[in-house]
Amino acid sequence: MGTGRTDEFHKDAVRIALTSGLSRRQVADDLGRGFSTLNKWVSAHRNMDVISAEDCELAQEYEGLLSGVK
Repeated sequence: MGTGRTDEFHKDAVRIALTSGLSRRQVADDLGRGFSTLNKWVSAHRNMDVISAEDCELAQEYEGLLSGVK
């Protein structure tokens, strides 16, 4: 698999993780990847125009809400 396809897969995975409303663990499981791997991709691609600025703000707000739920 070429790096372009791999990078595109990573960006798609990040987009899904940040906008789907699913937990990152669920997204990682659905994509057949590890939870920590998906988190690394999110960290690496978060500011690379993977999602719109509005979606990024909503995702950050959602993550903030989830962090307060125990």
